[in-house]
Amino acid sequence: MTISNALSNALSGLSAQGRMTEVVSSNLANALTDGYARRELELSAQSIGGRGAGVKVLGVERRLDPGILTERRLADSELSNHTAMTEGLKRIEQVIGAAGTPGSLSDRVARLEEALTDAAADPASDSRLSMVQRRLGELAGTVNEAGADIQALRFDTDAQIASRVDDLNTALAQVERLNGDITRARSIGHDATGLMDQRQVVVDRIAQIVPVRSILREGDRVALMTPSGQMLLDGPAPEIGFTHVTAMVPEMTLASGGLSGLSINGEPITAPDGIGKLAGGSLSAAFAMRDETLVQVQADLDSFAANLVARFEQPSADATLTPGDPGLFTDDGNPLDPLDTVGLAQRLSVNALVDPVAGGALWRLRDGLGAGSQGPVGDASQLLASRGALVTLTPLTPGGSPSSLAGHAAAITSSIGARRVESEDEMAFASARQTSLRDAEAARGVDTDHELQMLMRIEQAYAANAKVVQTVDQLINLLMEL
Repeated sequence: MTISNALSNALSGLSAQGRMTEVVSSNLANALTDGYARRELELSAQSIGGRGAGVKVLGVERRLDPGILTERRLADSELSNHTAMTEGLKRIEQVIGAAGTPGSLSDRVARLEEALTDAAADPASDSRLSMVQRRLGELAGTVNEAGADIQALRFDTDAQIASRVDDLNTALAQVERLNGDITRARSIGHDATGLMDQRQVVVDRIAQIVPVRSILREGDRVALMTPSGQMLLDGPAPEIGFTHVTAMVPEMTLASGGLSGLSINGEPITAPDGIGKLAGGSLSAAFAMRDETLVQVQADLDSFAANLVARFEQPSADATLTPGDPGLFTDDGNPLDPLDTVGLAQRLSVNALVDPVAGGALWRLRDGLGAGSQGPVGDASQLLASRGALVTLTPLTPGGSPSSLAGHAAAITSSIGARRVESEDEMAFASARQTSLRDAEAARGVDTDHELQMLMRIEQAYAANAKVVQTVDQLINLLMEL
């Protein structure tokens, strides 16, 4: 009986060492695999009838720190949010143009001022008047293009929201399916750690879209909840709803009902931002960009266009105009309506009276839009008045700081640049924090030096158990020879 027990103990040891070798080799093979958690073989002393019966393999366990994992996922969400915002602001800055760059808003204003100054120095020159008319068109065209590009960015952002919602729904369905697979594998005694690794990778993807905390449920299932308390998954995967628009105009906003917010299983999220307690990841950044940042930039462009139109409707800018007449710049050919400025950036146009192609005449730049006929070709007073309209200090919005048109253009571009720099700083901080947490997570992951040391210990233990088997075999042979 004693020899039999010794053989049983040694064989169980060999079996356990073989399993441990499998676990260590898996750790080494996946040392650089994302989502892989270090494995350890759980062992226990085995006894039968109160007597030692070798070693028992309880199973394979994943080793990770849930606290660090949760914090790292939240850091992923924050970094994803700031990265999306920074990229969006860079695209806006490209649309508006940085101050001083050719073709930017500030550059167009400066070139118009220069053209008016040159024309005033030689008002009889048709070529200089033609340059003024050209610069007027370039300024209006730049504002038009900027407004159209902002709406194109809003449309693209709306499409990004739809894409991220699709990705979120797909990932939630995958977590639901993996939850079921893990529970079934556990119930029949199979190793489910590989499925858990897959689930961790999927939840990591979700965390970049929406910040989540993982809650362990019975059967090794996980539930997902946002830091704000919105249960995102606890059993069947919910359906996150969103409706992508087919076109975008400035009048379309979330508040007006023209744009979609999110819904969960058909129930709309009623929060003003359309995302509510799901805020925090790249999805939240897309909503903020579509409904706040880009809307504000459009409003700034509309205010700039309204200020530009209003400057040239003043009697000081053109004494030949009668009240209600449009000036050099118009709202699609009409005078400014202070109550209808939404989308004005796209409707801004140059008065057709100074456009020879549209039946107008260049001399009206020198003599006034309302002049019945040409005046003295050497009179520069109207050209100087037009230039004066550009440099007159007026507020962009009621209660705002008065400035010249160039000052307002510079304020718009510098404001966007400042927001972009601020967002880059926030992104850098979030990136540093996320990197720190990833390093902390990796420190608790697979250590190849430790695994190699473990492999040497397994080799020694395996050799020792094999020696026991060999010794028992020799003892039995001695008995058989008696």
